[in-house]
Amino acid sequence: MAEVRAEMVANVWQVTVAEGAEVAEGDTLVILESMKMEIPVLAEDGGTVATLAVTEGQVVQAGDLLAVIE
Repeated sequence: MAEVRAEMVANVWQVTVAEGAEVAEGDTLVILESMKMEIPVLAEDGGTVATLAVTEGQVVQAGDLLAVIE
């Protein structure tokens, strides 16, 4: 199981996967926006998205859980 966490304070601009979706290593899970820059958050491992912990428009802090991949 891999936890995907935010690396900085940002807005969740777009969620590109849903719970239950199969993802491969390197797939974009979420796109964050900070200081007018779009930052894609990529899957570090392949698997199934077990938990999606954010919604579009939400503000996340550094270290906040974004998703869990099993």
